[in-house]
Amino acid sequence: MFLSEINITKESFVTDLVRADYRTARVFSKYQIDFCCGGKWSLGMICETKELDFLSVKKELEQAVRFIQLSNSLPFDKWTVNFLTEYIVNVHHHYLRESLPGIKSLLDHFVISHNKKYPYLDEVQLQFGEFYSDCFPHIEQEEKILFPYIRQITHAYLSKEPYAGLLVRTLRKPVENVMRHEHESVSKILFRLRELTDNYMPPENACTSHRVAFSLLKELDIDMTQHLFLENQILFPKAIAMEKELLLAS
Repeated sequence: MFLSEINITKESFVTDLVRADYRTARVFSKYQIDFCCGGKWSLGMICETKELDFLSVKKELEQAVRFIQLSNSLPFDKWTVNFLTEYIVNVHHHYLRESLPGIKSLLDHFVISHNKKYPYLDEVQLQFGEFYSDCFPHIEQEEKILFPYIRQITHAYLSKEPYAGLLVRTLRKPVENVMRHEHESVSKILFRLRELTDNYMPPENACTSHRVAFSLLKELDIDMTQHLFLENQILFPKAIAMEKELLLAS
């Protein structure tokens, strides 16, 4: 399920496609196509029954399973503050906005039908729900308040503007609070999800929905780990250092 090269044809069975690559589940969920225990129909037959254009669905599936990997040698620490904030918004924030509603919908449906057999799933849903409810206000705060402020003090710092110290005293936002408190809360949730799911390892007899849910949570964990690294280890320390220097110089 994580991840195999697949050939998508009209004869492909929905369950086989999802077992080969969990990301296809997002497309099937969009069209309300059952991909778990009852999803033993060919893709061509499903499209015909639901009056869906096969080529359009195939294209969406192919886009869903694209293999994209960033090089480990990318010099994140050498990127400008402006580029780094834009990268976080366009890559990590975009991922959260696009992916979280679908993960929530699938997880809610999955837990309802499986929590009697796996009682720990209730806490998995609870932890994810806490992350979900906090996430959107947090990224809005970053995009509308925190990142613009960081870009402003960066400009003032690099330009050696005479009013830079006043700018920091007037517009200072809680950069350290975001890093220490809000991000600590996210890290605790991710740690607890890893504990509850045995690092997102489904039981041997798990159904397809079970495996998809854990794969999506693992994908979220991986993305958030890099997201937090870029902010906690690179962006925020740079901003805090500039703040302190500007205040001392004022």
